[in-house]
Amino acid sequence: MRQRPRGDSRGILDPGRLLREVRFRRHLPAESLRPRVEHYWLIDWVLRTPFEQRVVPHPAVNVVFRRDDDGPESGEVAGVGRDLFRITLNGTGRVSGVQFRPGGFHPFWQRPVSELTGRRVPLPAGRLTHPDFPVSAGGSTSAADDDERCRALDTLLSGWQPEPDPMAEEAIRLAEAVRTDRTVLRVDDFAARHDVPVRRLQRLFPEYVGVGPKWVIRRYRLQEAVEQAAGGPLSWADLAADLGYGDQAHLVRDFTAVAGVSPAAYARSVR
Repeated sequence: MRQRPRGDSRGILDPGRLLREVRFRRHLPAESLRPRVEHYWLIDWVLRTPFEQRVVPHPAVNVVFRRDDDGPESGEVAGVGRDLFRITLNGTGRVSGVQFRPGGFHPFWQRPVSELTGRRVPLPAGRLTHPDFPVSAGGSTSAADDDERCRALDTLLSGWQPEPDPMAEEAIRLAEAVRTDRTVLRVDDFAARHDVPVRRLQRLFPEYVGVGPKWVIRRYRLQEAVEQAAGGPLSWADLAADLGYGDQAHLVRDFTAVAGVSPAAYARSVR
C-alpha cells in the first residue's frame, strides 16, 4: 500500500503556473479507502485577477466540494470527462476533491459508471446528499485545516459502505497496468498480455471505468505526450512512434483535440 500520494502532474496543463497561482496539494485517504481512492486533492486560492486552469481529464470519477468567498459549499460528482476541462477561479475560495482510481467508483455507485461519463451531478447545497449518493459529509470539507478536510472526506466515503466487488478490483488492476506501463499501445496486445479476452475488456471498462479500454490507453498515452512536450525539445515523430501512432500528424491531431493547442504551441507556452 502506498505511503504517499502520486507526485506527478499528469493531465495538468502548465502545472508550474498552477502552483504559482494557487495552493495545490494531495493527501492519501484512510487506509481502508486506498484500494479504491487514488487521493484527495485540495486547492485554496486568493486571486486579484481571474485564473483559468485547463486539465486533460483522467479516466476517473471525482467527487468535488467547492466554496467561493463566504458563500455556501456546493458539491458534485464528476464522471470521466472526454474533453478538455477548463475552470476559472477568482477572488478567494477552496476545493476539496476526491479522485477515485479508474474502476474504483463503481462499488459506491452500483450502476454502470458510463452513466456518469461526461456528466457532473450536483449534490444539493447544505445537505451534501443526493438520491443516488445517500450519505452526509459528517462535517464541512471546507474547514481550514487539511487534516479536518481529509477526515470529512473519509467520513463521507466510509458512509457509503461499498460491498466487495471482484470485478471492480479487476478493472482497477487492469486500468493501473495501462497507466503505469507506457508500452501498452493496443487493446488486443494488452488483452493477450493479461490473458483477458478483448470482448471482456470491452464490457468491463465501460461498466466499471466509464469508458472503453482503447480510450483509456489513448488518454494515458496523450497525457504522457503533454508531459514530454513541457519537458524540453523532442522529436515529435519519435514520440508519435513511441506512443503507438502511425505517424506524427495523427499525434498532432489527437493532442490538439484534447489539449486545445498543438504540441508545438503548448511546448512554447510552458517554456
